[in-house]
Amino acid sequence: MVSILNKLLGREDESSTQGSSDTETVRRISRELDRLDPVEARYLAAFAFVLARVANADSEISEDETRRMEEVVCGVGGLTEAQAVLVVQIAKSQQMLKGGTENYLVTREFNAIADRAQKERLLHCLFEISAADDSISLVEEDEVKTIAGELKFDHREFSTVRSQYNDKRSILK
Repeated sequence: MVSILNKLLGREDESSTQGSSDTETVRRISRELDRLDPVEARYLAAFAFVLARVANADSEISEDETRRMEEVVCGVGGLTEAQAVLVVQIAKSQQMLKGGTENYLVTREFNAIADRAQKERLLHCLFEISAADDSISLVEEDEVKTIAGELKFDHREFSTVRSQYNDKRSILK
C-alpha cells in the first residue's frame, strides 16, 4: 500500500520520496491536507509557510497577522475555516522551529511550482500580512523584498506592487 505522503506527492513508492526536493515543512503541511490534490496541497503548504515567514520577520507573529493569514489561506485554498486554522498553525510552528534553514528552500520550491500569476498573488498577500496591524515595518518590507527576489521579480515589478501599499509603509508615515 502506498503511504499517505507518497499518495499526496504522486510518488509510486517510498524510495522515490527520499530524493524529493520537497522540504519537511512542505511535506508536513501537505499531509494535513490529504483531501486536496497533491499538487494543490504542496502549493498551499509552501504558500502558507512563506506567509508565516513574513509574519515572523520581526520575530513575532501577532494575532492580527495570524487572523489575516487564516483568511488568505482559506480564500486561496478553498478551505474551511478549521482547515485554514490548522494550516496556518502548522506553518507558524514550522516557521518558528525551522524558519532560518527552511525559508529559502520553501520559497524556492514555491517558485518552482507556481506560475507567474500565483507568485504575484503571493506577493500581494505578503504585503497584506505585513499590513495586518495597519503598518508595514521596515523589517517586514525588507523580508518581502527578499522573497520577491527569490521569486524572480525585478525591482520595478516589486516596486509596482509595493506602491499599492504605500499608505501602510511605516517608512512613509
